[in-house]
Amino acid sequence: MFTFIISLIVFILIIFIILYNSLIKKKNQVDNAFSTVDVILQKRSDLIPRLVTLAQIYMQFEQKTLIEISRLRSTITSKNLSNNSRVAVEDQISIMLSKIILIVEAYPELKINDYFIQLQYLLSEVEEQLFAARRFYNYAVTKYNNAVEMFTTNIITSWIVS
Repeated sequence: MFTFIISLIVFILIIFIILYNSLIKKKNQVDNAFSTVDVILQKRSDLIPRLVTLAQIYMQFEQKTLIEISRLRSTITSKNLSNNSRVAVEDQISIMLSKIILIVEAYPELKINDYFIQLQYLLSEVEEQLFAARRFYNYAVTKYNNAVEMFTTNIITSWIVS
């Protein structure tokens, strides 16, 4: 009887360890996915000044858009933003970048500029990487949230959090 109780305690302990490690792995995957999104957002942020500088040369009448995107970029570089605030500002930057690309249609000499074409290609590539990284982040968060809310792991989570 005593060996049965010891075996049962060991079994429960092993299950607890496996579930706990699984939750930690999923949480770390979420953190890693967010870091990947952050790196790609930084790449995009680094492209913005080059794009704005080149666009300013051609677009004297579109200063409002250029000033707004510069303001948003400087907001991003401040380190005191929460992750949610940062994502919201990055979404605004995406909208402003789309506006710049649309405005370029009115400036044929800018559309044929090799440097602008290269920047536009780089920006498009970074946006595709960002889309993929966000999709992976959402997948990781969903997987983690499911694990946290499912039976047995939700009990472990309540013990850890409490």
